[in-house]
Amino acid sequence: MFKGFKDFLMRGNVVDLAVAVVVGTAFTAIVTAFTNGLIKPLINTVGGTDAAQGLGFNILSGNPSTFLNFGDVINAAVNFVLIAAVVYFVIVLPVKTIQQRRKRGQEAGPSEPTDIELLMEIRDLLKQQQEQWQKQEQ
Repeated sequence: MFKGFKDFLMRGNVVDLAVAVVVGTAFTAIVTAFTNGLIKPLINTVGGTDAAQGLGFNILSGNPSTFLNFGDVINAAVNFVLIAAVVYFVIVLPVKTIQQRRKRGQEAGPSEPTDIELLMEIRDLLKQQQEQWQKQEQ
């Protein structure tokens, strides 16, 4: 059980995953700042019941806790689309291209022998050993 876990840790995938999480978190902060600083004010200019609150409306007038803020939902969707686009175009697509190039450069390796070929080889070796023993006895 521990050997499998050790093998998993030593493969390097854990380190790659940790780097990806850190970079993803930092990138998410940049995109969030971009959308909060640039996109959200544009969405808020569309207005609602109060332009300072953003795009939305109060279900119960005079109760700010009942404000439905569509601007924040649109902002989160823009965040998601931007992050997904950057991840796809900066990470996924180049890695896919590199993998395809590597596959094109590789030749097919030697095929594994079939069971019948292995059995025939074992038979021939046993026959040779038997012949050698018979020669030694004479």
